Amino acid sequence: QVQLVESGGGLVQAGGSLRLSCAASGRPFSTSMGWFRQAPGKEREFVAAVNWSGGTTYHGDSVKSRFTIFRDNAKNTVYLQLNSLESEDTAVYSCAARYGGMRYGAIEYDYWGQGTQVFVSS
Repeated sequence: QVQLVESGGGLVQAGGSLRLSCAASGRPFSTSMGWFRQAPGKEREFVAAVNWSGGTTYHGDSVKSRFTIFRDNAKNTVYLQLNSLESEDTAVYSCAARYGGMRYGAIEYDYWGQGTQVFVSS
């Protein structure tokens, strides 16, 4: 099916930027992709989604236009650009895939990476 591996997380200062990557293998063709995050003690939260072509995206209100999802299908990779990071952005960020149109709920995704930790210091 689809295997996903996130990378790019780490420690950044508030106001800084980070780019997360999600490398897909298996059969990623025609998948829509999403990014979710989960902070300690919090429920998993939708961050962004992108359709197969990359032409349609949606970003959750919580990111306040600071994050951007995009993909490079030639590299089988989806990215999440995080800008103007805040302490509240500290979380484990996971990518997910599904066959078909993009969705906003975690339950709609069938394949998940194991996540990459983003820690924003103040």
